[in-house]
Amino acid sequence: MSARRWMVGTTVFLLGASARSGQTAPDTPMLQAMRNELARNMTVLRQQPVTPYFIGYEVREDHSVTIRSTFGAITQTQERRGRALVVDLRVGTPALDNTHALRGDVPDLSDFMNFGGDFVEVPIDDDTAALKVVLWTETDREYRRATRRLASVRANAEVSVQAEDTSPDFSVEPAEQHVDTVIPLVVDTTAWEAKLRSYTAPFRRYADIYDADATLDAGVDTRWYVNSEGATIRTSQPIYRLYLSAFSKAADGMELPRYESFMAFSLEGLPDDSTVLKAVNRMITDLHALQAAPIVDPYTGPAILSGRASAVFFHEVFGHRIEGHRQKQEDEGQTFKRAVNQAVLPAGFSVYSDPTLTRLGATDLAGSYQYDDEGVAAQRVTVVQAGILKNFLMSRSPIEGFSHSNGHGRSQIGLTPVARQSNLIVQAAVRRSRAQLKGMLLAEIKRQHKPFGLLFDDIEGGFTITGRGIPNAFAVLPIMVYRVFPDGREQLVRGVDLVGTPLTVFSRILAADDQMAVFNGLCEAESGLVPVSAVSPGLLIAQVEVQKKPKAVVGPPILPAPGP
Repeated sequence: MSARRWMVGTTVFLLGASARSGQTAPDTPMLQAMRNELARNMTVLRQQPVTPYFIGYEVREDHSVTIRSTFGAITQTQERRGRALVVDLRVGTPALDNTHALRGDVPDLSDFMNFGGDFVEVPIDDDTAALKVVLWTETDREYRRATRRLASVRANAEVSVQAEDTSPDFSVEPAEQHVDTVIPLVVDTTAWEAKLRSYTAPFRRYADIYDADATLDAGVDTRWYVNSEGATIRTSQPIYRLYLSAFSKAADGMELPRYESFMAFSLEGLPDDSTVLKAVNRMITDLHALQAAPIVDPYTGPAILSGRASAVFFHEVFGHRIEGHRQKQEDEGQTFKRAVNQAVLPAGFSVYSDPTLTRLGATDLAGSYQYDDEGVAAQRVTVVQAGILKNFLMSRSPIEGFSHSNGHGRSQIGLTPVARQSNLIVQAAVRRSRAQLKGMLLAEIKRQHKPFGLLFDDIEGGFTITGRGIPNAFAVLPIMVYRVFPDGREQLVRGVDLVGTPLTVFSRILAADDQMAVFNGLCEAESGLVPVSAVSPGLLIAQVEVQKKPKAVVGPPILPAPGP
């Protein structure tokens, strides 16, 4: 769903002590082979007319097990293990290199050449001789491509007007040294097949639920990274995700989804069977209630977003607009480019991004990591302090006023890292109870002479548009929404999406509750899918806007469901 200016966060989803720059990392055959080949290739290429000033090698292994069950039966059990190499080779200078964006009407063919990622598979058995061959051939290919593109970049710079932001293309950062132990992936597939069968069996009792799945995605992401600055890094991160989904239809054909997801850094961290089955029963109850719920017409007025809904809201509406590269690219809307040291949120709210934070309370945070995908140590970044914008999330692509990375250069394997969110945390100086927040909502309904307000209790995801030339808007996709009447009654409704424009809605935030909630998800943008977390209290907003969801044209099934 990711065009160049569309970002999507959808509900899905260890760290050890870090050896900092200047320390010597333990040797491993893989890292030694990568360092040796990097040194050899740099020596040879420096004898060419166009010389590289930076080379980075990343080998990433994805070892995963996926088990899926539908209506009490196993539909998939699959184990996958593969390794991929990405070469980051830069020619020119840090001020202007081959990665510089081409401006004007010049087509950037690299966007098409790298669609879906640019990587090559490497052996999974630590065969260093075979690895060196791949490193050699890929470095040669990347060097040829980089020199061709640098020529295009220099020609384009000669004929284009001066850029708004003349910052360099690359920043020099400390050479980090850190080697983790590789964590093995161990999953008892027989036991988990039995669990997943039991999770989806209850859906089988209901003919009006036409699709119901439970999926375990277990994986370990192991990464070897070296660069010509001297960085040597190996990290190994396990992550386990359990997804539940079920679908029904209303009489008018509207599709009614219900999702639950759990994420942890260990299998033991996932909920027990009793907790999961309670979630299943809640999903069934909600789907039946949604079938009978009325549709809400387009509306503007006050609303409460639960902590989970607020977390998705901040991730989509705020988080993407504080990513550093969006302040530099001239086809971006640059919402906050000139807003540093200015108020962007009410004075009682602060926001920080912290990939070093692995857990909040009892919940693991999917956006945690030790080093980003450019070899920079993860760092906590205070983005907004008491309403005032202080910083952006930065990769190694500098922007005006921010010359260095703060450890937020991230990507899916094979795509170029850009500044991305990690763990986005929203804090409120004054926190009220949920009852107090509802009381404030009722007062706001009466003040605005509205027939009702809204409560957004659960969310499936959302997207936002950040580019120029098209409306800078957002959509958050709720599942469980309630009308709240002036007397305090609540009524489940369906068929609405929360929409709006960012600057307007930020200015209408009134208050927060004391119920911090976590959204763990996968976010898609220019550099692919990356795991993220957002944490927020519930929010009272003076005015939101909702629009109708798309209407299906196919009604419920004509044929009755089969019997047992």
